[in-house]
Amino acid sequence: MASVILVSGEERAPLLPSPSPPCAAVAEDDEIRPWPSDHHPFLPLPDGAAPLEPPATPSDPKQRLASLDVFRGLTVALMILVDDAGGAFPSINHAPWFGVTLADFVMPFFLFSVGVSVALVFKKTPNKMAATKKVILRTINLFLLGLVLQGGYFHGRNHLTYGVDIDRIRWLGILQRISIGYFLAALSEVWLVSSILVDSPMSYVKKYYMEWIIAIVISATYVSLLLGLYVPNWQFEAPGSNSTLSNSYYGTKIETVQCRVRGSLSPPCNAVGLIDRLFLGQRHLYHNPVYKRTKECSVNSPDYGPLPPNSPAWCLAPFDPEGLLSSLMAAVTCFAGLHFGHLIVHFKSHTQRILLWSITSLILVLCAFVVQLSGMPFSKPLYTLSYMFLTAGASGFLFILIYYIVDVNQLKMTFILFQWMGMNALIVYILAASELFPAFIQGFYWRSPQNNLVNATESILQTIFHSKRWGTLAFVLLEIMFWCLAAGFLHMKGIFIKL
Repeated sequence: MASVILVSGEERAPLLPSPSPPCAAVAEDDEIRPWPSDHHPFLPLPDGAAPLEPPATPSDPKQRLASLDVFRGLTVALMILVDDAGGAFPSINHAPWFGVTLADFVMPFFLFSVGVSVALVFKKTPNKMAATKKVILRTINLFLLGLVLQGGYFHGRNHLTYGVDIDRIRWLGILQRISIGYFLAALSEVWLVSSILVDSPMSYVKKYYMEWIIAIVISATYVSLLLGLYVPNWQFEAPGSNSTLSNSYYGTKIETVQCRVRGSLSPPCNAVGLIDRLFLGQRHLYHNPVYKRTKECSVNSPDYGPLPPNSPAWCLAPFDPEGLLSSLMAAVTCFAGLHFGHLIVHFKSHTQRILLWSITSLILVLCAFVVQLSGMPFSKPLYTLSYMFLTAGASGFLFILIYYIVDVNQLKMTFILFQWMGMNALIVYILAASELFPAFIQGFYWRSPQNNLVNATESILQTIFHSKRWGTLAFVLLEIMFWCLAAGFLHMKGIFIKL
């Protein structure tokens, strides 16, 4: 979310070019050796503007873009917050279907940071075959790691079970989506970028125009399928009267969803779900989709709750929020990040970077509302075009803010905790966001599984705050602080977990 954040080759991308021997075609592991500049900025520096920093010297060969680490770490912290506190505060949890909440920005932030990193890592690829091999291997590693974490092997806190029914394994998930975005963005960067010298706006366009065309083609393909595919009636296995939602694989009954429509964006009859049912199979989709929190499906909407009277049958149907078609659209967010990374590579002035980033972000946000007013609402489960524009623009504005604070004003210590987390985002994601560490701690208890350190800490804080909601929030903030310090410890020991 590796962006996740999670692509090891992106973790050590340099901020500035510096002299380096031309034999460094593709660096080993996650160390990316800087390359000498082959261009001149094609916009003049404003009067009084100073260059970014002096080129990295041999004593500082791994200079980093600190703001990217902070951005990545802040995204992981935000994921922990919305995942663990979203139940207590439904307003920050994912929107039930249409609309955008705080949680709906997490995935785009991941993808955006991946795009920025890819642009820095692959700014020079003399050996394209070696670079392609690395891209493929890291894509496979990310996908398989996501399959293990979200395919059903580990069930997380309060569900201390292990193992998975292969007949019902979930093929897609967060890391799988990130691997798809990384794969498309990285291969585009390796094979579709021209080697021409960038010394003018036109040469910049010529260098990267093929990537922009790919992003447009992906978006057009998504919109065409979403609005053009005919969705017929379909059936699914729903929990029977003697079964529960938590054990919905037994005592099932067959339900029919009435569709026979084209271009629908509703939960039961959209093309995103149709493609996943056809190519992945219903048994391999997510069985607790976010639309169970809609008014049609929950008396506690926007939170989960019992079914209302006469609720539609599709409330119990599976739907994967990281499906095939929506993941294709999500990859475009990586291409937006690529553009931001390209501006880092070709401009050395803070003012130029911030100005061009701001223009790009503003255009993306304006496009979002134009598309939304045209009839395509914001929807994270569908990853609609309007949602992509909005979240990519928001990612850009947040990155600009962090860049200004951290890299322009050099206030790195203000966000040092998030910087540590961003430098070791993979291990924090695996242990915290995927709940492996809490599940491990819960495995040690006194007499009853409920009597464990995790539950005891949360209960104590709820007692102190005289509120279940605020006690839970305090527990989650304490959890985030713990992982920031854990990442800081790994940083001080020089340990960086990579794929």
